[in-house]
Amino acid sequence: MSSLAGLRFSVERSLGRRYPEPRHSYRCEFQRDRDRIIHSRAFRRLENKTQVFTSGYSDHFRNRLTHTIEVTQIARTVASVLELNEELTEALALVHDVGHPPFAHAGEEELNRQMQRFGESFNHNFHGLRVVDQFEHRYVRFTGLNLTFEVREGILKHSRDLTPGTPGTDEYLPDRRPPLEAQLIDLADEIAYNTADLDDGYSARMFSISDLRHDVPQFDRRYDELEGQFPGAPERVLFQEVIRGIVDTLVSGLIAGTVTAAELACVRDVEDVRACRNRLSGFTAETRALADQLRAFLHKNVYFSEPLVDDRRRSMAMIAELFEFYLNHPSALPENYIEAAETDALHRVVCDYIAGMTDGFLERCYRELLSNV
Repeated sequence: MSSLAGLRFSVERSLGRRYPEPRHSYRCEFQRDRDRIIHSRAFRRLENKTQVFTSGYSDHFRNRLTHTIEVTQIARTVASVLELNEELTEALALVHDVGHPPFAHAGEEELNRQMQRFGESFNHNFHGLRVVDQFEHRYVRFTGLNLTFEVREGILKHSRDLTPGTPGTDEYLPDRRPPLEAQLIDLADEIAYNTADLDDGYSARMFSISDLRHDVPQFDRRYDELEGQFPGAPERVLFQEVIRGIVDTLVSGLIAGTVTAAELACVRDVEDVRACRNRLSGFTAETRALADQLRAFLHKNVYFSEPLVDDRRRSMAMIAELFEFYLNHPSALPENYIEAAETDALHRVVCDYIAGMTDGFLERCYRELLSNV
């Protein structure tokens, strides 16, 4: 594999923190960001936020926190091989989902629908920036975690480029690409959920091995090879072996695809990466096809399966009812949110409050406030 060390974002290039702080004696700025993220309340709450399956299915299935750990492991591996900045990559991976509301994408969809009533929107990347800038209170000298510019930029831009002119984004270089370390996060995320959701979906008996072999030719070939090598091995173990191999294939394809894109674009340094018309992080054509097949299979057999669709309807209905309740009864909000409503629009305050809830806390609030309404 070729090195992309020349595209590494050096910590010395950082634009720093919004509130200047003395340097630490033995941790670089991105390591400090990583540690602040890990010790934040918002990060801990990810443990009780849905990835795909709600907690009632199994104690073994992924939640938003374990998913984040898997993304971080993949992203650090890719950064290490390419000789990019591992500390920056790790911080970005750990924080990339910190703005997710309860109940996964169903929660985000419903909060966005509620905010559209007021001519606004909800996006978990933008909310993640609000979380680290406003809602964490751990320091006496400033509000928020006071993360470096590059990590805060990456929260907004790791999965998509910004549209110049979008309110509140001017300081985040909306007309330029993020560093390559940030670009890796979205595809590390895709590798993690494509393979982990297959694992959990298979454990939940939402599809059979034969279904997967029929729809994903590479899975079929790998499974056939392993059956020949290990006759009589349990199906579950063979499945795990194939998934492990697919993770390796996708990671290798991301590394190779990114190297090829960088070479074709003739980028020489971080500024070239930022000025590039397109993102450079990407799969090879073969691994892109495999990732697309896995995603299509998951949409057909897992994400839109009847049990999960029922879960989505239930969770979205609870969020909608709770949102309306707080709009009509703002005194039921915690005191600090009541204070916030004195200066901010009530619908924004309600959205922020619900977005920060865990699945379990939202259900408790729903039972306590609406069970007798």
